[in-house]
Parts: sequence; C-alpha cells; structure tokens
Amino acid sequence: MIYLSPVPWASFSQRSHHFVNWYHAQTQAQVLWIDPYPTRLPAHSDFTRKAAAPSEKERPPEWLQVVKPKVLPIEPIPGSGLLQTLLWREVLKKALAFAAESSCMICIGKPSKLALQLLERLPESYATYDAMDDFPAFYQGFSRRSMAAHERLERVSKILVSSTAIGKNLSTMADKVELARNACDIQELAPIESLALGAKQQLLGYVGTIASWFDWDLIIALAQANPDNRIQLIGPLFTPPPCLLPGNVELLPERPYAEAIAAMATFSVGLIPFKLNRLTASVDPIKYYEYRSLGLSVISTRFGEMALRDEETAVWLIDENSDLRRTSRQALDYRCNVSKIQEFRRNNLWATRFSATRLLSDACAAPLCPRQPIDCSISSPGRYQLNDISNGQPLDDRRTTFTRDMACQSGDTRRPPAVVEAQADHTLADGSECLGKVDLGLCPGTAPVG
Repeated sequence: MIYLSPVPWASFSQRSHHFVNWYHAQTQAQVLWIDPYPTRLPAHSDFTRKAAAPSEKERPPEWLQVVKPKVLPIEPIPGSGLLQTLLWREVLKKALAFAAESSCMICIGKPSKLALQLLERLPESYATYDAMDDFPAFYQGFSRRSMAAHERLERVSKILVSSTAIGKNLSTMADKVELARNACDIQELAPIESLALGAKQQLLGYVGTIASWFDWDLIIALAQANPDNRIQLIGPLFTPPPCLLPGNVELLPERPYAEAIAAMATFSVGLIPFKLNRLTASVDPIKYYEYRSLGLSVISTRFGEMALRDEETAVWLIDENSDLRRTSRQALDYRCNVSKIQEFRRNNLWATRFSATRLLSDACAAPLCPRQPIDCSISSPGRYQLNDISNGQPLDDRRTTFTRDMACQSGDTRRPPAVVEAQADHTLADGSECLGKVDLGLCPGTAPVG
C-alpha cells in the first residue's frame, strides 16, 4: 500500500499509524509511507510558532518505508503542480517502482496535488480516502478553496470518515462513504491494574493542543464554579488565555505521550472544552476514547461527534445554560469499574474499528478498472487464457492471442511491463486448445495483462 499521510511518521502514534499497522497485520503487505507537506500558503504564525516537541517514535518497522517529498509552499497557486513535479521526481519514481513490485492499494490520508498525480499515474490500483478531518476547515481563502477541490476524489472507490459530519460534507460521494470513528490503544501505557479507580484527588483535567478551538471562557467559568477543585491543562499552547486565569487553573507544558497518559490517569474528570465552529463540527476527539479507557468521566461541549453522546454513560455535555457546579459534582462523583473499562477498551480498539469496515472485502470484490491493459512480455507467442491467481478462476473465460515481445506495445511507461510465464497444453473451458494460460497477480481494480 502507498499511504499519503496527513501526519509525519515521526509524530506520536495517531489514526494514520494505527491504520497502516492494521493493514499490514491483515495483509502482510509492505507499506510506502509518504510524509505530508504544506498544502496551503504560508501564514505569519508559521514563522513565530514554536517547534514541536521531539518525538519518541521508534524507527519504522521492516515492512514500512518512509519518504519525505521536497516541496515549495505554493500548492494552492494554479499551475504549481508542474513545478512541484520536478521536486517530486524521486518520490514519484519510488512510488511507481513500489507499485510495480506487487498488487498495490493507494490510501490518501490528506488530499494534495501529489496524491492526485499518483492516482492518475496508477489507475490500476484500488484507491481509498481515509478522511480523519474536515481539511478545508483548517484553511482560509484561496488555500481553503484549493483543498476543497482536491478533496473531490472521484477516482477513489472507498471513503472512510472519522465522524458523521465529514460523511455529510462528502455527500456527493455518499455511495462510497463508510463511518469509521476514532479509537484508542493504551493497554501497554496504562494497564487496567495500574489505574486508581477508587477515591481520587478532585482534579479536572485536559491533555491536548490549546489552539483557536479551545474555549478559554468555559475553562474560566468552570474554575469559578468549582473554586475548591484544581483544573489542570497540559499541552502545547498556541492560543494563550485572554486574561489572568483563576488561581485553581494550572497551565502545564507539553510532555511525551506516555507521560501525558500517566498524567491523564490521575484526573477524576476529563475535559473537552472546544468551541462550536466549522472546525470542531467534524471532530471525533481521540481524547474522549483515552479518558474513557482510563475510567474517567467526561465533561464536553456539544460539538462534532460528542454531540451524539448525550445518552452515553459517564458523559456530561454542557452549553451556555448548563449548571457548571452541579455538572462538575456529578462527574466528580462518578466511579467506573474494571469490567466497564475492559468492555470499552475492547470495543474501541483501532484494529476493531478498521476491521468492522468493508474496506478490504470491498477492495477484493472491486471490478476490473476500465483502462487500457497493462502490456507484458511472454515466453512464446500464441493463444492464452487469463486467470486470476488469487482464486484460480478464469477471467470471464477470456482468451487473447499474443505475439512475441509485446512488452510496452501501448507505449505506457508509467508502469514497468509485467513478465508472465506460459503453461503449455492448456485446455480452455469450452474445450478448445490454446498454448497456455497467463496467471495474473491481480490487485483489486487491476486490469488484465495483455
């Protein structure tokens, strides 16, 4: 699989990392991971932003290669793809060679001109889009329109969406959309037996990025409604508080993921204080799954996928009319037990989430692509039957006649010619004779060779 990721491989494990791990576990296939690059014009904040904390990501496993495209931050500008292609020559060459080695799926984690080029150059590959965010919502003006245009991926056969709202945004391709919410795997970082499920310090907390979507007014109101309880905020700060914070609010810096989970486990209540806007309307926050996997109750605003969890156990949704003191008391008094945590973790593993989709089954059942056949080299000229080696069945009992050295006769140099071997004395299903059969290693959506 060629995976065009929305996040760098070297970042802490996110949906993308879990997706490729699941895919490899299911198929044993190799993965070419293409790191993301800027798909918008630069903003002033890009030059003043602090560098991200160093990652503790281990080296890629043997079955995964990572490539980093060279790029200029000009993607939204019309015609920029022509210039970028010169910088992408090595990436494109590596991707095409990788796809030529065996059957290959393409998964787009973030739309881009590079993704569109690969879809065009590999029309025989089954393609899917894993939409984890409303990407246009992150951009403004020209960059937003450019991303919205890239997201109309008509070439893909399957679209996984992480939230209901993203599915609605892609309603013009509704027949391809399947919901696959986010999930959480923290068993190794926080074994259930290590959790303190009894009486805790009365601590409300948040772990995550503090940026434009963070509702500072709500945090201040919560602190004022609960003066005897500490509120701990942990994470990188991109949008500072608008005023001096109440004394019971602690603002702590970003920390490595394992330490963040350990800090989260000390909370009594997990907070998700996000504003209601276009950006958050499509979010299914992973921190919800982390909080619940640690046995925490959750206080959240009514945004995105959280708005659908009003009836779930241990979830309190609040708005401008909520009694923050009463809600906080109820959430602080909540106690979870081991069996509930085990059930939640089991039902919300990343592997469970992706396996519940029809992605692989639909890929295997995909019809052959309506494209010009891939040419091949043969050992002898003559008449052959085309068989699919994945099931040993003839392809609609098709027969074709080859002449010697037919490799690349169509001039299609985007993929090296496949080399096939003839098996002599093969009899067709209708009883007629032919020189042999051509067994094809068909990936889903691959056109027959010859």
